Amino acid sequence: MLTAVTGIKWGDEGKGRVIDLLAERADIVVRYQGGNNAGHTVVTKQGKFILNLLPSGILHPNVVCVLADGMVVDLEHLSNEIADIRGKGVSVTPQNFKLSARATISMPWHRIQDDLEEERLAQSGVAFGSTRRGIAYAYSDKYRKKTLRLGDLLHLDEPYIQVRLKTMLEAKNLELAGCYHQEPMSYPALLAWCQKQAKEFLPYICDTGNNRIVQLERTDTENFEVVRIIDSIKGDTDVKTLSGPTDICVTDEGELYICDKGNHRILKLDKNLNYIMEFTKPIDSTFDQSTDFLPDKLEVDDVGRVFCIADNVNKGMIKYEADGSFTGFYGASPVTYDWTDYIWKKLATKAQRSALEAFVPTEYDNLYRDSEGFIFACTTNVSEQGVDSGEDEPIRRMNMLGNNILIENGNFNVIGDVYWGNAGGYKGPSLITDITALDSGIYFAVDKVRGHIFGYDTQGNMLFAFGGNGNMDGYFKLPSAIDHMGNDLLVLDAQNASITVFTPTEYGNLIYQAIAEYDAGDYEASGETWRKVMAMNGNYDQAYIGIGRALMRQGEYHEAMKYFKLKWDTTNYSKAFKQYRKMWVEEHIGLIFLLIFLVFILPMIVGKIKKIKWEIDTADIFNDRT
Repeated sequence: MLTAVTGIKWGDEGKGRVIDLLAERADIVVRYQGGNNAGHTVVTKQGKFILNLLPSGILHPNVVCVLADGMVVDLEHLSNEIADIRGKGVSVTPQNFKLSARATISMPWHRIQDDLEEERLAQSGVAFGSTRRGIAYAYSDKYRKKTLRLGDLLHLDEPYIQVRLKTMLEAKNLELAGCYHQEPMSYPALLAWCQKQAKEFLPYICDTGNNRIVQLERTDTENFEVVRIIDSIKGDTDVKTLSGPTDICVTDEGELYICDKGNHRILKLDKNLNYIMEFTKPIDSTFDQSTDFLPDKLEVDDVGRVFCIADNVNKGMIKYEADGSFTGFYGASPVTYDWTDYIWKKLATKAQRSALEAFVPTEYDNLYRDSEGFIFACTTNVSEQGVDSGEDEPIRRMNMLGNNILIENGNFNVIGDVYWGNAGGYKGPSLITDITALDSGIYFAVDKVRGHIFGYDTQGNMLFAFGGNGNMDGYFKLPSAIDHMGNDLLVLDAQNASITVFTPTEYGNLIYQAIAEYDAGDYEASGETWRKVMAMNGNYDQAYIGIGRALMRQGEYHEAMKYFKLKWDTTNYSKAFKQYRKMWVEEHIGLIFLLIFLVFILPMIVGKIKKIKWEIDTADIFNDRT
């Protein structure tokens, strides 16, 4: 069970005391935000403890304490705090205390800048009352991308880290010298400081990008257990470890296909993790040989063909045969001619054209192979104008030729949110980042921006819409993937590093049941189930439409028209009306012929008779010639 303790006022709410009480029954205690401006006072039999960075759970020997991604960590202060608490008999080791590699380092200049600014403001009587520990400045530089993360301490010998340090120092010296007339800091001193912190805290830093795959088994509706951790492979390959794995596909036989992105390959392993083969960069003129092969997402069909989405490839998915041979691109968007691009390329320099060609958007974000063998694909590479006009297709369902066969018979196109108001601070269409399809054909898509999940039936009608942005259960910070187990949905939140499981309610199960009954041809049962749904939610459009479709299949066209009319389903209403008209004509064919006879034929006969009579009456043989 996850328990969160959050301060919602100004501090001093007693969070530390509450956490200390809860920690007695906890396995892990995590601080996810803030820095050493916090002050948690805890009194135990061992004495009085004032904790600034260390979570209160550190006082319990069986609890693992974590400073997570959102923290800003003053390492000098942390070192002193650890030494102080150890002096009182509390154990702090890499086993019970861990630092996220993604947490931000509070640099030496942050305290200096905080102190200088507070002194400057104090001269005019408008000081903020800062703790002078540099927290605000550390967070500011974090969002300005002018600081380090703890994981960077592991790579101080790398040129890109050294360049970054020099760039940060240059910018900070400009601020301190220009605003506060301080002497500039030297790069050797800064590097030495970083090396000192790395030496002390390296054992505590956890690599959150840990290059492994965790296999979980569902033990019941609410619990999962770790089966194994996959971080190395066996067999005849020079590279036996993973580097930045991004996706995995498991066949019915238990074979594993892994996007081993950092190693520029797709691995194929047997169920015991023995190396079978790998799929590498296509050696083909259609593939840019100057770019690295960076596989990101994959699917495998029943005969072992591999469909892969790779970074910086905008020609569709890369397609391999089972033997590893490259056979071309799959599902590429039709090429359109753009006069703007043409003119720009004509006017651009050779270097500009080269740069333009080097950075191309990935065509798809994710893919999923459904139970019928068709490939669902989604893309966030859409524009507001393109979605509005129907030119952009956020979701596709493709056949083996790569043609989009997605059915969109609903009132709206399959685009996620229909209205794009400024919801959650974001204006514009949904950005569909992943998709999954149930065996019934119902498919679900997740919007990474607003956190919404959308469910559609095979006709493109929206059945469900739920979720959102936030910290509540069922809400997300950054949803990045969706999958299913049976009818249960599993959604991965990349920012919260969590998986949320959605189990259908009675209401949801009734919808699934009604659709299944209709697909099985039991239209009467489907209609009755839809009526149960409507009884639970009288505003649910699909219940009315479902009842109408069931009635139409039973030949009750007139009744079906009533339900379609209630929900302005013009398409199905027209279908029902045509069938109703045909049936009415067949049932009243005798009356129709009688009416035709009385209205058209009988007057013609009567007129003909009158004409003949007139001709006889006016004939010469009857004229009197005397």
